[in-house]
Parts: sequence; structure tokens; C-alpha cells
Amino acid sequence: MTKRLQTEPNFHHPQRTPAQPYSAADDFYELLIEAHRDLSDAHSQALNARLILLLANHIGDVQVLQEALIAAREAAKPRA
Repeated sequence: MTKRLQTEPNFHHPQRTPAQPYSAADDFYELLIEAHRDLSDAHSQALNARLILLLANHIGDVQVLQEALIAAREAAKPRA
């Protein structure tokens, strides 16, 4: 399998040069946290599931999605 998954920082604001390399990623993190504010655990999990499906549909490349699932699962494995 040829690697197609983008794992390097890739956040940006169109037509705007960030003041710091990760400022757009920080902006997204803030949006994500705000989206979860005041939700129950069940509603928060539902939001995450829906977001995953929306972003997977946007990506639309099963090979990239498979690489992302493998990478996420590897990162989630308990460390010995």
C-alpha cells in the first residue's frame, strides 16, 4: 500500500499567513472543544461519530481512510 495519508501539520486559513505555524490547528481545536461544550457524554460521542462520517465523506478516498484508521488504531493501543 502506497502511503497517501497526510500526517504532517496541514492546517491553514485560505488567503491568510498564520502568525505561528500551528495557529490554524489551535483554532480548529478551539472550535472542536466549543462544539462539545455542554453536551452529555452520549451526545458528545454522537457528535464525534457524525464528524468522522462527514470528514470521511469529504475525503472520499478509501485508501486514505484505511491508512487513517490503521494509524489511529496503532496510536490507541495500550503501551506495554
